[in-house]
Amino acid sequence: MRAVFLGTPEFAVPSLKALSGQHEVVAVFTQPDRPKGRGGQLAESPVKVAARELDLAVHQPERVRRPESFELLKSLAAEIMVVVGYGQIIPQSIIDLPRRGILNVHASLLPKYRGAAPIQWALASGETETGVTIMRIDAGLDTGDMLRKASLTIGVDETAPELSARLAPLGAELLIETIASDPAAEKQNDAEATLAPILKKEDALIDWSRPAVEIYNRFRGFNPWPGAYTVFRGQQLSVTGMKPIDGPSSLKPGECAVQSKRWIVGCGHASSLELNEVQLAGKKRMSGEALLNGYKLAAEEILGVTA
Repeated sequence: MRAVFLGTPEFAVPSLKALSGQHEVVAVFTQPDRPKGRGGQLAESPVKVAARELDLAVHQPERVRRPESFELLKSLAAEIMVVVGYGQIIPQSIIDLPRRGILNVHASLLPKYRGAAPIQWALASGETETGVTIMRIDAGLDTGDMLRKASLTIGVDETAPELSARLAPLGAELLIETIASDPAAEKQNDAEATLAPILKKEDALIDWSRPAVEIYNRFRGFNPWPGAYTVFRGQQLSVTGMKPIDGPSSLKPGECAVQSKRWIVGCGHASSLELNEVQLAGKKRMSGEALLNGYKLAAEEILGVTA
């Protein structure tokens, strides 16, 4: 079957490889190369790298909705299109092109976590189960009819990259099964929908009034970006390792204490967590214990105070 693949992140690579192994992928669309890192060097998307390895034609339009992109897609005469984390909204004019529609590999059990960051928000929300849904794209935000689902259990300490690495091959397998079987479509129940909006830098700021488990779940979901940070003596302090502490705590939210050389911080609902690894702005990462060896805590010192 003639197919066009539209995708960008590492999560999409297994689906591209699986599709190209079973069908004729006549073109791959991915986001343009973007500056990355401190040097600002242009970086290719993981999907572009994989497409080149597979010797597939690659296109990188700034806007897929522009007339020239529409005409190109129309000329390719694909019977089916597959979208996996492409990063651009597909207009109705393109949705109408392929005879078998456009399938999307979405990393949640729809209708929960519609949006750009379903893996991250599932973790941040404390879910213990998630999965992949194959849906047929429509003009809404992840509102299309569902064709297949598969679920898996989330590990208690699993981070977004780790969960993504497990969901990606599951999605690829489900995609090929869906194309082969053409299952009956199931409407989504909009009343059960939740959103997973694109992450912002502000999401990384730790709110110490939240319970420790909730802070930890957000830390897992927002790893590696936007991460987690607080304010320590007027400086930004990135938290790159943390662990909730069992049992009740008498510490106020944000209040610091040293227990057996461990840096403990009070959280909401009489809970607390340990800062295992931290990084002050402009400094190297270090253990919480190592940082406190150089910065002795004052009595009732509070994190998150900006003035």
